[in-house]
Amino acid sequence: MLEKLLSLDTELFVFLNSLGSENYDGLWSFITKQSNWIPLFLLLLYVIFKKLGAKQTLYLLLFVAVLVTFTDQMTNVFKNGFQRLRPCNNPEIKSFIRIVQFRGSFSFFSGHASNSMAVATLLYFTLRQYFKYFWLLFLWPFIFAYSRIYLGLHYPLDILSGYLFGFTSGFLMYKVYKMAQQKYFPLRIRD
Repeated sequence: MLEKLLSLDTELFVFLNSLGSENYDGLWSFITKQSNWIPLFLLLLYVIFKKLGAKQTLYLLLFVAVLVTFTDQMTNVFKNGFQRLRPCNNPEIKSFIRIVQFRGSFSFFSGHASNSMAVATLLYFTLRQYFKYFWLLFLWPFIFAYSRIYLGLHYPLDILSGYLFGFTSGFLMYKVYKMAQQKYFPLRIRD
């Protein structure tokens, strides 16, 4: 069963990866770099500050920092535990896939997927009641993580597992945040 799942995962990766074109390699390389998302992060920070105020914003940022640290470290635990080769290092497929970037670390599961989904989930559940289209924030982890398949760095199962871990972590952190907020920093929303 596991072999069949991994085989299907590899086939799906090869298909999705083959959709790429040299014309778009620069775009997807740009998308995959975390620092290029700083304008989105600054916009989110501004929106959060305008809605929650300075004290609540700092409080939420503390939880975001703890969440990113947790998901990042757990990603490393899983990668070192499973030791799944990245597609770009897999001798069975690397001769016929598009490899735009190389990494020497392991593949399962994607840190880009888990971190971005965790933060998006925490922010979504925290702010969804104030913004009608805040669910659009989930486009960030979807685009961000797809870049990893495009570049030859992750299988779809790495991405989906990262999403699941990130969503679960983000939702649980949201619950902890809400309990702590009610106890220590009751929320006063700005209009």
